[in-house]
Amino acid sequence: QVQLVESGGGLVQPGGSLRLSCAASTSEFSIYNFNWYRQHPGKQRELIAGITYASSTNYADSVKGRFTISKDNAKNTVYLQMTSLKPEDTGIYYCNAFFTLGLPDYWGQGTQVTVSS
Repeated sequence: QVQLVESGGGLVQPGGSLRLSCAASTSEFSIYNFNWYRQHPGKQRELIAGITYASSTNYADSVKGRFTISKDNAKNTVYLQMTSLKPEDTGIYYCNAFFTLGLPDYWGQGTQVTVSS
């Protein structure tokens, strides 16, 4: 069982930046893969960024060049650095962890990001 706790959300003006954190409670953090998902009101969650256990990263086109996912194995924490934020980045951001496909994955409770002037 892995518990994930997101933090760092809030209200920011368009063009601003935020850094989200996802703290994971597991002694095997370094072997997990992590994703950040975003959910707009009334819509399904969408995958926006991922990082593998080996630190390979991938991004949705909508955030590529503006968001950066990273992790700190020593702190058991995954980050999402968000820059040049747009109103359409508003939503609830969720951290997700999985070891391999076919095994259970884990979700945090989400953190709200609002981009508005």
